[in-house]
Order: sequence, then C-alpha cells, then structure tokens
Amino acid sequence: MILPTVVGLLAAFLFAASAVLQQRASRGAIAERHDHGGHSQLTRYLPVLLLVRRLLGHPLWLIGWLTNLFGFLAQALALHFGSVALVQPLLTTQLLFTLALVSLGSRRRPLTRDWLSVLSMCAGVAIFLSVRGAAPVEGAAQRSEVLLALTASAVVVFAIVVFAQGREPTVHAATIGVAAGICFAVSAVLIKLTTTDLLDRGVLATALDWPGYALAVSTAIGLLLGQQAYAAASLPVAVAAMSVTNPLVSYLIGVLAFHVHLPTDPGTLVAVAVSLLLLFLGAVGLAHSPAIRQDVAPEVLEVSRR
Repeated sequence: MILPTVVGLLAAFLFAASAVLQQRASRGAIAERHDHGGHSQLTRYLPVLLLVRRLLGHPLWLIGWLTNLFGFLAQALALHFGSVALVQPLLTTQLLFTLALVSLGSRRRPLTRDWLSVLSMCAGVAIFLSVRGAAPVEGAAQRSEVLLALTASAVVVFAIVVFAQGREPTVHAATIGVAAGICFAVSAVLIKLTTTDLLDRGVLATALDWPGYALAVSTAIGLLLGQQAYAAASLPVAVAAMSVTNPLVSYLIGVLAFHVHLPTDPGTLVAVAVSLLLLFLGAVGLAHSPAIRQDVAPEVLEVSRR
C-alpha cells in the first residue's frame, strides 16, 4: 500500500512539473515569434501549430516532455503494485502540485480560495473515481461502438475548438483543456485496444489494424491542444479542465463501448452527485479567482481573434 501510494504521488508531481515546464517553453516561444503572417485556416483555430517547430527545438519543452514520460512510467509502476482505485485518485493531486509549483515560480502565494477550489476539484475527481465502475476500460469492447464513440468525440472536440475562438484567455484555456481531456480519454481506450492487439494477435497484425494509428492521432491532437491551453492562461485552469474531463469522458465511453452499467443504487448516486457538486464549486472558484485570471498570455490568441 505504501509503495504504490508514494510512486503514484511521484507520478502526479512529475505530471505537474512537466506541465509547468511546457507552459514556460510555450510562452517563451510566443515571445520569440515575430512573424504573424501567412496563417492558414487551421492555424487560426490551433495557433499553437505555428510554434511546433520552435517547441520541438526548445530545451525546456524537451525536458518537460521527458518529465512527462517519467510520469507515465511512474504511473505504470504504481498501477503494477496497486489498484486503479488507489492510483487514479492519487493522480488528481497533480492539481495541488501544479498550483504549488506555479506559486513557487511566480513568487506569489496563491489565495486561500485557490487552494480550496483545487482541493474541491481533487476531492470531486477522487470520489468519482472511487465509485465502482468509474474506471471503465476493462473487458472487451465492440469495435463498431468504439468507432461511434471516436466519431462523437471528434465532433465534440471540433465544436469546442470553434467555440473557444475569440474567448477571453481563461475561458479559452478551460475550453481547450476540456478538448484535450477528451482526446486523452479517447487515447486511453485506444491504448486498451492496441495492447490487446499486441498480446493476442502480434506485432504485424497490430501494425495492420487501425487502433494504433488512431491512438497516434488522438494523442498528437491532445498534446497540441494541451500546449495551447497551457500557453493561453493560468496553468491550474488548463490542468483542472483536463484532469476533470478525462475520467468523466472515459466513463461515458465505457458506458457506450465497454458496456459499463450506469449506477442505480442510492449510495452510488449520492457519491456521483457529491463529486459533481465539488467539481462545479472548484471550477467556479478557480474561474473567479483574481490571481488566476491575471495569469494570461493573450498573445497566443491573436490569431484566433482574426
């Protein structure tokens, strides 16, 4: 119990550190970019694409990427020694670590309301993940239903990206963070399908099947959207949006594709209601925090406003 707890907390810290490093690299790349001409329709909606080459050559971003990789390895190790019900709620402490690291880097103490908001969101996600069946990528899934879930997710992500254009930075970061969270939830399902292919059918069959390629696309889009959310506004807002969206969408996909049964007993319904209330209160608190709203980088949104 102690080992998976410690390693799970280490994974959460590494994910938070990675987000902080990548946000600084993204904002540094924005500050260094002087050419705003020749934008395509795609870069209008995803202005972070203008920075991809610069980010890939940015030492700080690469360190952040490696830190994120170590976070995934730590998460896998924690899941090897502990249960999903133990490890996944621990990962919500990424929000706490993120707020602490941002505060340390800016040398500004977070407001009490910021800590309470983040704690509320952590508790909400932890309660939701503790509900039986909230980790739905178990068992076999129907490929046709997975494709339906992927199509629906793609439509929703596109609609969110369009909606985010021209919004003030905090709203932009939150909505783009939601879109990134959807992509990461989809990636979790595709990881399940791809690993099943590898174990049951071998490398060649996996290379000829579509889930692996869909996984590459969803992960790449999720990373791009995550960078855009990081750069647009306060990091806790972006991380909170992704951290909350991922398990909720995973649950919805589990209901559709993995035949997870919806809860019906009163105790479970009350737990779900409490978790949603805590998430709502935390989100409202973060959205209205003066310190959070001041930490924006409107330059990243110049293209989207044109």
